Amino acid sequence: MNVIVSNKYSAMLSGLNNNPNIDLIKTVNGEFDVDSLIAQFQNFFFNKMILDITAIKGYQDISQIQRLSFGMDMGKIILLLDDSEVVNSPQYLSELVSMGIYNFTRNIEAIPYLVENPNKYKDVAQFHLLGQSGASDSSTGGGTFLGRGTSNSQDFIEPIPSTPNMSPTRVIGFINLTEHAGATSLIYMLKKQLSLYYRVRCYEIDKNDFIYFNDPDLNSVSSTEFAAIIKNPMNVHVVLVDLNNSSLENECSEVVYLIEPTTLMLNRMIRKDRSILDKIKNRVVVLNQSLLNQNDVKDFESEAGCIVFSNIPPLDDKKERHRSIDEFLNKLGFDKNRPTGEGNKGAKLFGIVKE
Repeated sequence: MNVIVSNKYSAMLSGLNNNPNIDLIKTVNGEFDVDSLIAQFQNFFFNKMILDITAIKGYQDISQIQRLSFGMDMGKIILLLDDSEVVNSPQYLSELVSMGIYNFTRNIEAIPYLVENPNKYKDVAQFHLLGQSGASDSSTGGGTFLGRGTSNSQDFIEPIPSTPNMSPTRVIGFINLTEHAGATSLIYMLKKQLSLYYRVRCYEIDKNDFIYFNDPDLNSVSSTEFAAIIKNPMNVHVVLVDLNNSSLENECSEVVYLIEPTTLMLNRMIRKDRSILDKIKNRVVVLNQSLLNQNDVKDFESEAGCIVFSNIPPLDDKKERHRSIDEFLNKLGFDKNRPTGEGNKGAKLFGIVKE
């Protein structure tokens, strides 16, 4: 059973009432503030919500969408975008993806398809501005692809295929935001599981911790050496880089920021840099060695004001495969790494001191 929340595009969305593949249980029309939307639907069972973005009061302020994501399961929402410059900007679209909102479109005819075939991260990865580097240009032929399907309407843009570009080599950097957040061990485990399907090379910058894994595919180099290496073509799909304290973020196509979300480590991080929470708002933040459950992660996001890309529990690096690692890789767009095996769970309370 599905729900429609409409405003500006109510006339076009009303046509979905005649679609035999969309079983509607409720339709509301108007402009609503975020709190009233959450209150109205957080305890209401539905399969998918088709949400006209203009029905959200103040929707051009991305923080309003973020507030909505704290109170609703965004995986169940198909967001129909308007044609405003702000909403269709690369930054706005990237932030939607960062919040886990993968089903967005300006193509009214794409909606029935998305109801039955929800996007995964790999379908919208091209819009995600990872780290400090931009994603691929989101405009093609004067328009932006924002959903699969076809359209004859002049108000919506013809789609193009949305598959993440795995060539040239993806260079993914990792930075520990909290002390000992586990970048070195995480890269080792990522490399083992990526190597099942992809050609991988790994580097750590200005340290020699890789030698303790006794793996010839893990390379320790200086900042100068890495800057020279990365400028040369490599016959690999992906390079994983432990950036440590180097200033080579711009040499990477993507950067992942790791946080160990214990009270001690969080407060050390904040005392070291009082503005760190503002700096990571639009970054790819991963909780590593984390004992937080799903509800704790939502509390963390609300308290820290950022979106968690992935929550990885403490793992045994001697094991060959971990479900949570496959889930993380799959979310990054490595679709051959389908989640398998057992995951680890845990729960721990925490507090973030910002003063």
